[in-house]
Amino acid sequence: MVNTLSLYKPLLHGLMKLAGMNRQVVEIESGTAINFWVPSDETTKPAVVFLHGFGFDGILTWQFQVLALANKYAVYVPDLLFFGDSTTDKSERSPAFQAECMAKGLWKLGVEKCTLVGLSYGGMVGFKMAEMYPNLVDSMVITCSVMALTESITRDGLQRIGFPSWPQYLIPETVKGVKILLDVAFYKLPWIPNFIYKDILEAMYSDHRKERHELLEDLIVKDKNFTAPNFTQRIHLLWGGDDIIFDKTEVRNLMEYVHSSIDSSISLASEKHLLHLTLLQGKATLHCIERAGHLVELERPFVYNRQLKKILASLHEDGRGN
Repeated sequence: MVNTLSLYKPLLHGLMKLAGMNRQVVEIESGTAINFWVPSDETTKPAVVFLHGFGFDGILTWQFQVLALANKYAVYVPDLLFFGDSTTDKSERSPAFQAECMAKGLWKLGVEKCTLVGLSYGGMVGFKMAEMYPNLVDSMVITCSVMALTESITRDGLQRIGFPSWPQYLIPETVKGVKILLDVAFYKLPWIPNFIYKDILEAMYSDHRKERHELLEDLIVKDKNFTAPNFTQRIHLLWGGDDIIFDKTEVRNLMEYVHSSIDSSISLASEKHLLHLTLLQGKATLHCIERAGHLVELERPFVYNRQLKKILASLHEDGRGN
């Protein structure tokens, strides 16, 4: 039986090409190559870079956002190392190495300044990119992520989802494991036939298992070794309000870090389905989309896209975008 994802991917890739996107593999150095989806034509549009989480590759994760934004922005969607078609023969597994490879790839593609949109693991890599390359990363939109996966965040997160370790949750070995992974990551997972879970397991979790274990091992930071960087960028948090992996406690903690790093004040407002927490002086905003879990960009794409468009528009109207 043909794998359904193997059938869907060519259709998705064709749709991306109709939206003005092309696939391009960028050699960072000998033995290291990053797969990107990039604008088909040269453009002066503001650059927006999407970094995926620890699961699907870039274009599967961000497909709805690419289709919504490619006409107005220069959209770049890489696969992080050991996801999709991005690989390295180097032994380095740290978020800093991922950040370095992403930055070098973007420079080779002619990107000098961008807004980063990072989900989960991609948000952690995005924070590291912003710290290491402030001239490249002008602003950030962070979704369901943290600055660093510390021991305490790990302990609390694993307790909430009922797993003893991140690899046991994020690198499933069985169809049941895939089903649990998605059930935890969604607020309300729609019914999906078992053969789809089987196809996801075969297509997304059969390659680079050893390397992904190593990525997760290198991701955890001892509490005593973590210090929040002083970010100069505008930081916008766009969250699934019912995320249990990085829940509202983690959002509050992250806001405190952001608050201390950019020295802003806080105000609160709300509207139907959307809770807004705004840092004044134009520095940062938090938007929690209710009835959405960790994979909010897939679960409620229209609400997510609407809010993301508002954020991006505000960045460029204020003259802070590229």
